[in-house]
Amino acid sequence: MASSRPFIVGIGGTTRPGSSSEKALRYALTLAAAQGSDVQLFDGASINLPMYAPESPERSEAAERMVEALRRANGVIISTPCYHGSVSGLVKNALDYTEDMSKDPEPYLDGRAVGLIVCGHGWQSTGVVLTAFRSIVHALRGWPTPMGVAINTLVEKFDDQGVGLQEQAVRQMGIMVGQVIEFARLRSLVANLEASCGS
Repeated sequence: MASSRPFIVGIGGTTRPGSSSEKALRYALTLAAAQGSDVQLFDGASINLPMYAPESPERSEAAERMVEALRRANGVIISTPCYHGSVSGLVKNALDYTEDMSKDPEPYLDGRAVGLIVCGHGWQSTGVVLTAFRSIVHALRGWPTPMGVAINTLVEKFDDQGVGLQEQAVRQMGIMVGQVIEFARLRSLVANLEASCGS
């Protein structure tokens, strides 16, 4: 996973193109690219996958692309709408496909910083969903960044460049993306040191 340019994978959105959670994710990946990262987006259309079936080895091309990208990822950013007090089924189903990585040398999201974004129509569910999101990432052995981003879409109307986000959300997004990249670069540095010491 050592790389001079961190590879950051973004997963999220809804089946509706241009949803708030998709715009927020696109903005986060724009920030990551501006900081010297290579990025790959899996938006709502890309993660509209068949229900994960662990007993079946058959996978769609879209699912295989996403899992392969996650295998190569140095960091991950995930964005979800707040649906009925939790993460959307669409995003959760996409994350369930990481079970195909369970026997990898770095299984699931092990060793990867994971930045989290939640978008809710009001503040009531954002904290609960962010907590649930962190629990999911912990279960996948990922490292949720200290900064998670909650966006109130009742107040904030924005585009995928972040125009329209309130100052606090912009600041939090910058911190979260920076933490994902910093962790990825530290991991890369450690991997390079271990490789040089072993040679």
